[in-house]
Amino acid sequence: MDVMPLLLLVAGSAAVAAAARRTPVPAPLLLVAVGLVVSYVPGVPDYTLDPDVVLPLLLPPLLYTSASDSSYLDLRAQLRPVALLSVGYVLFSTFVVGWAVYGIVPGIPLTAALVLGAVVAPPDAVAATAVARRVGLPSRITTILQGESLLNDATAITAYRVALAAAVGESATWVGGIGEFLLAAVGGVGVGLVLMAPIHWLRTHLKEPLLQNTLSLLIPFVAYGIAEQLHASGVLAVVVVALYLGHRAWEVDFATRLQEEAVWRMVAFVLESAVFALIGLQLPVVLKGLGEYEGADATWYAVAVFLVVVVARFVWVYPATFVPRLLSARIREREENPTWKGAMVTSWAGMRGVVSLAIAFSIPLTVHGGTPFPQRNLVLFLTFTTVIGTLVLQGLTLPPLIRLLKFPGRDAQAETLAEANAQAQASRAAERRLDELLTDERNALPPPLADRLRMVLERRRNAVWERLGQVNPVTGESVDDTYRRLSREMISAEREVFVRLRDHRYIDDEMLRTLLRRLDLEEAAAYREAA
Repeated sequence: MDVMPLLLLVAGSAAVAAAARRTPVPAPLLLVAVGLVVSYVPGVPDYTLDPDVVLPLLLPPLLYTSASDSSYLDLRAQLRPVALLSVGYVLFSTFVVGWAVYGIVPGIPLTAALVLGAVVAPPDAVAATAVARRVGLPSRITTILQGESLLNDATAITAYRVALAAAVGESATWVGGIGEFLLAAVGGVGVGLVLMAPIHWLRTHLKEPLLQNTLSLLIPFVAYGIAEQLHASGVLAVVVVALYLGHRAWEVDFATRLQEEAVWRMVAFVLESAVFALIGLQLPVVLKGLGEYEGADATWYAVAVFLVVVVARFVWVYPATFVPRLLSARIREREENPTWKGAMVTSWAGMRGVVSLAIAFSIPLTVHGGTPFPQRNLVLFLTFTTVIGTLVLQGLTLPPLIRLLKFPGRDAQAETLAEANAQAQASRAAERRLDELLTDERNALPPPLADRLRMVLERRRNAVWERLGQVNPVTGESVDDTYRRLSREMISAEREVFVRLRDHRYIDDEMLRTLLRRLDLEEAAAYREAA
């Protein structure tokens, strides 16, 4: 097995993603653009998206990282609009795009057109949420987009399977399709509910951070694999487990949380970078098999499908946003009043991604009887152009659209006040608990050490308030910033001494690693406070 193409993909995509942080272009869009250009550079290996790799090996960890970073409480509060997008819109888009393609492309069967509709139905909100965070969208819209991206793949994959069964000649009925959808949805949620508590118990009872993080890396694949074996939705199983574990992550050992966060950040960075680069690299593969649909006809079909996909989202989002509020007083009382600006951004943030391409590449070459799958190459081409078109056009114009609409920015002072009040309440509770513990003779401490514990609490309580105070006129730093900077300088001085003592053989390397780890934890704590 030649590993060099894989190494080139990972290293190249990581370099482009890192460079994107210094540009106004979001990383997913720059990766796609570079992939398109590099795909025709002589000597670049052929990268073909393998659905047997993307769906079971790349999709679960990406879903897991996104879901575990999401807020279960926020998603629950926005469950109705998320469900309307992740289920209602995906099915609506499947039928609208399918019927449109059936009417536009001569000779394509309706079943094959519906396959294409299901393939391009699910937006990939990785790029959209990245843009949303970068330009400061209101949290409600970000939550809705993120929730949609977590759940819509399950709907699209199920709709694809039903449409594909009809296209290849299997007996498929409306009742059977609804039954398969319900089995996938209920089964996927059920598998997640069954797995989440035992996995969390195991995470809280394993004492070795190394074992806990190994388990963490296995969780998305286990949940996805078990659900798919039972013909349920692996996507929903992963999302349910990840939301539960993320909501209760505070119960896990602190060392595990620190390591886990670093590990999953790296995994998400590498996978997301490689995935978007792979999208651009598919251009030669798609064009190679286009065959008879070259030139003006293929261009017209691509533009038409792109426009249908974009318009269909507007047609669904605006009624789904405002009609339920008009019909239900309960919704008006319980939910925040949406604005046309929010609906506009939600409608325009319908970028497609790698899941659509992976599903398209899983379309079989032949139907029952051995005849070729009707217009399979055209379906691949239209999927690719729709993904590229939405990523490039909508992705590049979404930030200026958000700035043009002038959403109210975050109130940094109010957030700092809320943080300070929360920290004050927690510090008072900690002080009361410390006083209780010190009354027990088993916890007796010399007064200087007891005072040191109280100073730590005082320092933590004052740190947030100091961010609201005066800044140093020379450095522009707050008192808290200066304290953290000086603390890191002191740690750096200690580190240099430890290394020098090791070099002079006063201590060995094992002791050096122990001492450096202690300093690293202190510096990490200072860094996290600064963040």
